[in-house]
Amino acid sequence: MLELFYNVRKIYYLFVSIVGVPVNLVAIVILSRGKCGLSTCTTRYLVAMATADLLTITFQVILWRISYYYFPGTFLDITPVCSVICVLGQAATDCSVWFTVTFTFDRFVAICCQKGKTMYCSGRIAAAVLITSGVLFCFKNVPTFFIFLPVNVIDNIPWDCIRKPAYFEDPGWVGFRWFSTVLTPLLPFVLILLFNALTVRHILVTSRVRKGLRGQSKEENRSDPEMESRRRSVILLLSISGSFIILWSVSVAEFLYNTIAGLDQNNYNDSEYTVEHSGYMLMMLSCCTNTFIYGVTQLKFREQFISAVKYPLTAIIHLIYKQNF
Repeated sequence: MLELFYNVRKIYYLFVSIVGVPVNLVAIVILSRGKCGLSTCTTRYLVAMATADLLTITFQVILWRISYYYFPGTFLDITPVCSVICVLGQAATDCSVWFTVTFTFDRFVAICCQKGKTMYCSGRIAAAVLITSGVLFCFKNVPTFFIFLPVNVIDNIPWDCIRKPAYFEDPGWVGFRWFSTVLTPLLPFVLILLFNALTVRHILVTSRVRKGLRGQSKEENRSDPEMESRRRSVILLLSISGSFIILWSVSVAEFLYNTIAGLDQNNYNDSEYTVEHSGYMLMMLSCCTNTFIYGVTQLKFREQFISAVKYPLTAIIHLIYKQNF
């Protein structure tokens, strides 16, 4: 059973890398052009999320897992190198999660707090929030470099990475592990659910009030541009945050169950091992979904994507036509 699961993971992570890298690059390029009809602050959050997802796939999937499965024995398996890859991968994952939180909070302020909207929802504030959080998470993950020991030492070169026993036993490391797990993803779960609930509640209340003021009845269906704009914003918000919650729920549930049951994370049985790694697989999949969400929910994003696809084809056809005539 474990051998089958191992083979499935090999194919799965290869698929994630093949899909995840190009879709996030496409999202970064299209959103960076600023022609999707989104505000500057929203664009910066979405570009940052796509960048963090791309880095997560690069470090967590390509350099860590695919390297292990398909290219064992390379310089990437030298203990200091794989330790650095783990640090950068964890920092990218933290940024990916918390950029989703900051985007959710930005939309909450923009929709629910009209007084705070003009002060907080700007490109300058978004850049400051993203840079500050990115730097903090890089520093937060520095201790991760020191949790690994080499599996083998060949010609004085340490190879491969294994967590030291103290990581599971020493109170300091246990506290760091709890802090890391609460920070990502337990606290983001709570915050995203809270902000989304408050946002939806505010929109429902506002919608009822505006319908009353506009004298709308069930028979009348006059358009309301402001509510339509909010509707599109909420669809994008709930799609992104909902995807995150669904794809991270297995890892969160697994952590809570193991904590309540008092299971030893260093000594899992086959079923516990399968659940843990299934959670990792879904976490990595969450780094591939946002671009598809943009394509489904944002008309101008689709138009920009179709235009980008058409451009090289049109150029080739024009070149061939020019050469023939």
